[in-house]
Amino acid sequence: MYYHRSIEDCWGQAAEQFLVLLLTGPRQVGKTTLLEHLCEAKRRYVTLDDFSLRTLAREDPALFLQRFPPPVLIDEIQYAPELLPYIKISVDRHKKPGAFWLTGSQQFQMMKGISESLAGRVAVINLLGFSAQEKLQQKSSLPPFLPTAAVIKQRAKSSSKTDVQTVYENIWYGSFPALATGQIRDRALFYSSYTQTYLQRDVRDLAHVGNLETFTRFLKACAARTGQMLNVSDLARDTDVSVMTAKNWLSILVAGFQVYLLQPYLSNITKRLYKTPKLYFLDTGLCSYLTEWSSARTLAAGAMAGALLETYVFAEILKSWWHRMKFPSLYYYRNKEGREIDLLILQDGVMYPVEVKKSATVQRDWIRIFSTLNRFAENTGPGAVVCLSPDMLPLDESNTVIPVGYI
Repeated sequence: MYYHRSIEDCWGQAAEQFLVLLLTGPRQVGKTTLLEHLCEAKRRYVTLDDFSLRTLAREDPALFLQRFPPPVLIDEIQYAPELLPYIKISVDRHKKPGAFWLTGSQQFQMMKGISESLAGRVAVINLLGFSAQEKLQQKSSLPPFLPTAAVIKQRAKSSSKTDVQTVYENIWYGSFPALATGQIRDRALFYSSYTQTYLQRDVRDLAHVGNLETFTRFLKACAARTGQMLNVSDLARDTDVSVMTAKNWLSILVAGFQVYLLQPYLSNITKRLYKTPKLYFLDTGLCSYLTEWSSARTLAAGAMAGALLETYVFAEILKSWWHRMKFPSLYYYRNKEGREIDLLILQDGVMYPVEVKKSATVQRDWIRIFSTLNRFAENTGPGAVVCLSPDMLPLDESNTVIPVGYI
């Protein structure tokens, strides 16, 4: 059974405006399924996972496009970047919107080729696993998350349960469609296979990794640090690799949409580039598997329960934007005393603070740190504390407690 995605109507609008559309994201999140569902009858589908077609695309891209003229959907375009200049020639000649639909699961070489060949012609759209609303088969086109009364009211109408058991089951299983739909019931086998496929296909394509066991250890060490400020030196030491190798491997995880590095908020934009980011895994199920939590119940009671709840909320907020083809300015804030705001959403010159708490008992001092934002030039908008409370509650005139299920 097909599960509708929030991005569907936005994709149709983009296809009417751009000559080329590129859908990127990690493997197994439903990119091909989505686009096959949206394909009109005349659009052909071709995958570069087929080695013979991949060879043709690399060695004779002109002939490839003669065999598969637009409108066409080309899957896994990163395997044949040689096609991109020829796609440029084709779209410049015919100028038909939506002529080429492309998918890709790596960003390194692919995005370099895209920027050089298709600048100004391509819309790049990111897709992650199912959001909470998509799992519930909600077809409504909800606005991206902001902690404003209007947005929260709309999202509350399609909210999911906020009890501890349900929340941590969602975290433990993750957002990959094969698990969410019940197509695959053996979670451990799925993540074991996914990890091996990722290592064998993507990692070896993107970097010269001499020992995959060492990279696996590095991957697990990153998972153990989700929701934390990233100390690359400690990460390198714990996995017995050099700092430069750790930085290179981190860039591979970012390029493959496995992790997201959230930058700190500073008034000086240039300084943000040199400060310590926070690391988040983009799928909490994979993160839970790598950190070896055997069940949702043990995870909820374990040492990583808070970090994985924060990771889950961050990923859901990111999906709410990416799946509407919008790219938010997201940061975290940490002052000199070490007090932190988990997430700042910067929109139209207004900062919206968001805290995440693993508690159902509301405390007013959760938002005390929000007042420190008054020192910045940007205005401070409504804030929120996302927690396990079953109900939405006001903390003061501008800040609200929001159940996890509303995200």
